[in-house]
Amino acid sequence: MTEVRVLDPKSAAPQEPRKHRRALDLRLTGLLGVLVVLCVVGYATRPDSFLTEANISTMLRLAAAIGVVSVGMTFVIISGGIDLSVGSIVALSGVWMTTVATQSYGPVVMVLCALLVGLGCGLVNGVLISYGKIVPFIATLAMYASAKGLAERLSGRRTQVVTETGFTTFFRGDILGIPVLIWLLAAVFAVGWVLLNRTTFGRRTFAVGGNAEAARLAGIDVRRHTALVYGLAGLCCGIAALMVVARTTSGASTNGMFYELDAIAAVVIGGTLLSGGRGSLIGTLIGVLIFTVVGNIFTQNNLDTDIQNIAKGVIIVAAVLLQRTTARRRTHAT
Repeated sequence: MTEVRVLDPKSAAPQEPRKHRRALDLRLTGLLGVLVVLCVVGYATRPDSFLTEANISTMLRLAAAIGVVSVGMTFVIISGGIDLSVGSIVALSGVWMTTVATQSYGPVVMVLCALLVGLGCGLVNGVLISYGKIVPFIATLAMYASAKGLAERLSGRRTQVVTETGFTTFFRGDILGIPVLIWLLAAVFAVGWVLLNRTTFGRRTFAVGGNAEAARLAGIDVRRHTALVYGLAGLCCGIAALMVVARTTSGASTNGMFYELDAIAAVVIGGTLLSGGRGSLIGTLIGVLIFTVVGNIFTQNNLDTDIQNIAKGVIIVAAVLLQRTTARRRTHAT
């Protein structure tokens, strides 16, 4: 009979073995090395513009929205799930907050609208998956189609320009010389890191992703926790929608296109296991930066986007193969 270890509900998950921590540290060090190499390549190809303050600020602003979405995706994948609807939720949140009716109430209502729409969509995903017993792939695929269709319906497939100057003045402004979008990205990552690594919610997320049945026996309400994780991912999409609208000064049903692919890729490259139970937000952040730097190098050297997409695909495959190789070594070692 297989032994099941019952965990203390307050701790919610066993401490990660030291060898796994060392493996994670080595992986993060390797990712930092890759990022440094890419920066060297960028500087070598464009020494006059790559490491300028303007270009670095541009890269970070471009990374802001997908970075925030990736925070939510990290929680989802660690919990053993997947979310294919994040791009459509970003689009729906952005469109809903930029309608004439919503903008007429001012910037505060616009912000609240984006956050509530994102949170609501995420919770719908979570309820369908946890209480409706629908496979995450199918549930989020349905949300992908529905949110996309609703965004097109609300906008009439037209771009909605932001006329509320208070919103654009704040979110396109600077604090201490640093763009607000970069501050927002840093704040979301900081809160996400604390939530994942220093709270019961984070420990329970690891526990559910590692072994949902063991987590249930430990006293964790797995269904409720799963719904909350997807709600958190939806909230991150609402925040990302604010960033996209602020950057483009418009809301459109095409916003957030392919965000789900970029977010999943960044999370996987960052070392989070697709099977759940293990992951790192720091790794996710480095993964986002790697993709951003790659894109910037291609843009600055006037290379076609199709070559850029091929490069992304190669990076993703290499990351997954590395995961499998590492998993086999751990299995043989134990």
